Amino acid sequence: MDQHYDLAHLSSVELFTPKFEESLWFFKDLLAMREVARIGDSAYLRCWDEYELYTIKLTASHTNGVGRTLYRAASQEALERRVAAIEATGLGHGWRDPEVGVGRSYEFEDPDGHLMVIYFDTERYVADDEDRPALKNQASAFPGRGVNARRLDHINYLAADVTANGKFWAEVMGSRESETVRLDDGGYGARWFRFLQKSYDVVYSNDWTGARGRFHHLAFSPDTREDILKAADIFLENGVYIEYGPYKHAINQTFFLYVWEPGGNRIEFANAGARLILDPESPTVIWSEAERAKGQAWGMKTVATFHTHGTPYVENQEEIDRLALEGKL
Repeated sequence: MDQHYDLAHLSSVELFTPKFEESLWFFKDLLAMREVARIGDSAYLRCWDEYELYTIKLTASHTNGVGRTLYRAASQEALERRVAAIEATGLGHGWRDPEVGVGRSYEFEDPDGHLMVIYFDTERYVADDEDRPALKNQASAFPGRGVNARRLDHINYLAADVTANGKFWAEVMGSRESETVRLDDGGYGARWFRFLQKSYDVVYSNDWTGARGRFHHLAFSPDTREDILKAADIFLENGVYIEYGPYKHAINQTFFLYVWEPGGNRIEFANAGARLILDPESPTVIWSEAERAKGQAWGMKTVATFHTHGTPYVENQEEIDRLALEGKL
């Protein structure tokens, strides 16, 4: 494996929603994100301590799911190395002109068809008088309301072939695998990949439908477990569907809460208490199918819809989720 740390971080994600105004309310009012641009059918929103211009691009659509995911390279040389590796796979789409918040970038797809972008040149957020922080080492003022989502943490894609996508991220993107679920048949149920010392930035989970290009969840990081507990109260009061948690994951040990935003996309709040990986030669932690079946939250069983709900919806998605909750699948 290429031992360069060529990827700095996950920087922004485009989310599609068929309920634009309701989804915008969720992110702005409940998560305390700030809108920094509105172009066409898309709103650009930022978490309060992101150094870059925006965190998510919320786009009105006839469906839900994930659009383009943007990743920042660690340097111009790192960008060129990763682009060369991507082009060798035949999955590259080519260079793109500068756009909102980023300079010249390279567009590509993973083996499952998820659309992605890698870049280096970026626009740093400059707070105005209304948003200027008291502390000069944070990007903007602390909102002090709602969930106070501080930053984007990770993305979890659904995949028809977890093995192929894992190979792509290890060999082509140069990331490290921190933990994995190895199935009895030799395949993978899920794989977690990291760029630097965070325990994971990108996850792939098996899509039970066999479809390509679907989305499991996007995660935001508040500061503490208490913030996540408070978030559950906020969502309860505002009629947001709480799917799972607050609990603690066994894999990577994150304290978490999963909800479905109004457009149907699963959103996680996580990372309080997650482990850091300081060992540069840290081996991948392998969980067996039997170990995974014991449950991923303090040994408790995983809620059924965690394995059936994904976006964009498949045919009869709502009925499938209902049957899963009733234990009929």
